[in-house]
Amino acid sequence: MSDIPVSASGATAIDVAWRCAREAGAHALSRFRGGHVIDVKGHRNIVTETDVECELRVKAILAEEYPDHKILSEETASDTDASSGWTWVIDPIDGTKNYAIGMPFWCVNIALCRDGEPVVGLTYDPVHDEGFWAIAGQGAFLGESPIRASSKPNVFSSVLSLDLGYDDGLGAKQLALLTRIFPQTQGFRITGSAALGLAYAACGRLDLYVHLNISPWDIAPGILLVREAGGVATERSGAPMRISSKKFVAGGRDVHADFMDRYAGDDWA
Repeated sequence: MSDIPVSASGATAIDVAWRCAREAGAHALSRFRGGHVIDVKGHRNIVTETDVECELRVKAILAEEYPDHKILSEETASDTDASSGWTWVIDPIDGTKNYAIGMPFWCVNIALCRDGEPVVGLTYDPVHDEGFWAIAGQGAFLGESPIRASSKPNVFSSVLSLDLGYDDGLGAKQLALLTRIFPQTQGFRITGSAALGLAYAACGRLDLYVHLNISPWDIAPGILLVREAGGVATERSGAPMRISSKKFVAGGRDVHADFMDRYAGDDWA
């Protein structure tokens, strides 16, 4: 996509995203498995002081490099309208519960959107130093290597992943869906990070990822990653997935089609 604006210093948007991700990731990693000040935002939904510190560091870089762009972020700018113009969408630590209890499955999530559509996306896992990134029309990558979504033909041959979210009723429906499908699949994984779930779906580590209650900062890079990796990301209804989507199915083309054919009509959302 040739019309993505360069930054004030002349850097590309993906380079700025990498700078943000590495800055936030290094700070979060330095605090990982240390003591945390934890606030409760809702049932099972927490935030640590490190989440806020990382977000402020990213926002400072973006204010310097793209002063005219809007920012939508989980902790300090969650009400920004990202439906028009250029907007950076940030989750400073996706998988905060994992982070707070010392599980090494969390990441920094950053995307640049134009009129609500992600055109640059980066999901960075500091623990394993893995960066999943994509630019619209240019493919998806893990580091320097191109990635492809799963080529599995159906649900039976696939490993599926889901997360329960913070809504008890919808979480129960996710468990009901799992029970409905099992054992007609190779297995399930509950990741605790929607961002990494989508990144893993983009590179084929997971064949399909399903969620019923999500926020824009969790999924903005992942939508682009899956599509640029040759996969499919849709709402439960089958409509194209957007950063405003709440209920989605994403992964390889064939397994996605098989899942939608078999289960989209079920009362699981």
